[in-house]
Amino acid sequence: MDRKTVSTGSPWEPVVGYSRAIRVGNTIEVAGTTAMKNGEVVGKNNAYMQTKWILQQIEETLQQLGAGMKDVVRTRMFVTDISGWEEIGRAHGEFFKDIRPVATMVEVKALIDPDLLIEIEAQAIVTDEDARLEE
Repeated sequence: MDRKTVSTGSPWEPVVGYSRAIRVGNTIEVAGTTAMKNGEVVGKNNAYMQTKWILQQIEETLQQLGAGMKDVVRTRMFVTDISGWEEIGRAHGEFFKDIRPVATMVEVKALIDPDLLIEIEAQAIVTDEDARLEE
């Protein structure tokens, strides 16, 4: 099976040894995504804005691999302050209210930048034959 990858072009990808996302067959895994753009935090001090921005980035990444948000079956949310769960959940719900993937939200001690409030991973399974990439 072909392995297709998406890269952000980050200098850390080859150093750490990871890809932004990988598609093998009909399965797509999207790496932990934060609200960073050009080295700056998007939505500083705002968990809702960070979550929306992250989910938009995940959506763009899925599209690059021939999928969409409708194909997401799992999200994992790592948050630095679980008391903000309602704002995070509201943003998540705006993208997934009709799709309703399984979701996990856990509080973590810290993320790579102290201004980051959330990091999200996603898994998608493409089942729509029209959306499949040529293999």
